[in-house]
Amino acid sequence: MKAESTGNGPTVDDCVRGIGESDRGLLARAITLIESRKPEDMALAQELLARLLPQTGGAVRVGITGVPGVGKSTFIDALGTRLIEQGHRVAVLAVDPSSSISGGSILGDKSRMPRLASAEEAFIRPSPSALSLGGVTRRTRETMLLCEAAGFDVILVETVGVGQSETMVADMVDCFLVLVLAGAGDELQGIKKGIIELADLVAVNKADGDNLERAQLAKRDYAAALRYLGARPSSWEPRVVTVSALTGAGLDELWQLVEEHHRLLADSGELEERRRRQLGRWMWSLIEEKLLDSFRDHPEVTKRLAELERAVAEGTVTPTRAATELLTAFQSAR
Repeated sequence: MKAESTGNGPTVDDCVRGIGESDRGLLARAITLIESRKPEDMALAQELLARLLPQTGGAVRVGITGVPGVGKSTFIDALGTRLIEQGHRVAVLAVDPSSSISGGSILGDKSRMPRLASAEEAFIRPSPSALSLGGVTRRTRETMLLCEAAGFDVILVETVGVGQSETMVADMVDCFLVLVLAGAGDELQGIKKGIIELADLVAVNKADGDNLERAQLAKRDYAAALRYLGARPSSWEPRVVTVSALTGAGLDELWQLVEEHHRLLADSGELEERRRRQLGRWMWSLIEEKLLDSFRDHPEVTKRLAELERAVAEGTVTPTRAATELLTAFQSAR
């Protein structure tokens, strides 16, 4: 395939050169190409990724989640700024499953992270709007690779929703951080057991002022909860720390634990194995997504879909029978 652009956009050669030179403008345009759903753009995007792949994989990938109101944006702004001061280059990406409903994106207003938004060593990218969760995470994975090729050595992936988005983010990062609050009565309120099971680190935020003592108590509660969950398929034992995005307290300790976690996994070979498994699951998720798209777009399926959906809703046809009929129509016409 020729290194051409579509329209007046940059060529693949331009993007490869610009990303190699850490040109944030060309990085942003390359990500826009990645996000495009036009067939010609998708082909160019895959050529671009193939050429940049040898320059990827060198970053520390950290997923960050937490219930609404926990202070994720302020925390990421404070942590990212601290890391830049230590010589790192930080990319912040979002996985926002609500964007397909609202059409907006969680990082659309970069004023929520004012220091990072103005830093040359940082790059903030929102979720693509109007996409399914699978589409958002696929583009986030590919954006992460472009950011690594551009020299960002820390990738922070923020997830906004609760449920499946946490699982999908945990499956694209090296370290999964759950941000929690103290002083809300039940310290496990709003955090599902399944999310805690994914955590490599738990950080009790807003550990400052009158809330400091409650944060320390919450730290002990979460540490006990992690012990009750039993053994994990990793040599790393999850840790709990207290932090304050407002004062900066605990941020250095937290990042030291992230680095310790990364070293332990790298030295034991678990990091390489974890990333291999992630790539395999990513491939199968793409296969499932493309098969579903092919199924929905098939003429025989579209011909019968509305009728069967209505029949299922009215209770005249069972979901199993409707699904079987649609699959039969899809398979017999191929």
